[in-house]
Amino acid sequence: HVQLVESGGGSVQAGGSLKISCVAFGYMKSRPCMGWFRQAPGKEREGVAIIYSDGMTNYAETVKGRFTIAKDNAKNTLYLQMNGLMPGDSAKYLCAAEPECSAVAIHSDEFTHWGQGTQVTVS
Repeated sequence: HVQLVESGGGSVQAGGSLKISCVAFGYMKSRPCMGWFRQAPGKEREGVAIIYSDGMTNYAETVKGRFTIAKDNAKNTLYLQMNGLMPGDSAKYLCAAEPECSAVAIHSDEFTHWGQGTQVTVS
């Protein structure tokens, strides 16, 4: 049973930075595909960033150049460093994991393991 637990969310002023984390517990291949998604009230969930098994990354256009996804395989921990935050970035950020995922995973609904999310509010 795979469990994903996010942390590090909070409130920050526009232009500020925040780093959120996701720890993966339970069985998972050694280097799964993992990603960050976000969902704001009244909006659909959207992909933010994906990191593949080989370390390659993919970002949503809205966060490119501001957000960085990284993974510490030894700690089974996924990170998202968010800089230059804007009010439009306010959402619940969810961690997702899958043994393998496609080249369009950031736009698809192919992840089966999800965390509960951590709230990020930018004012």
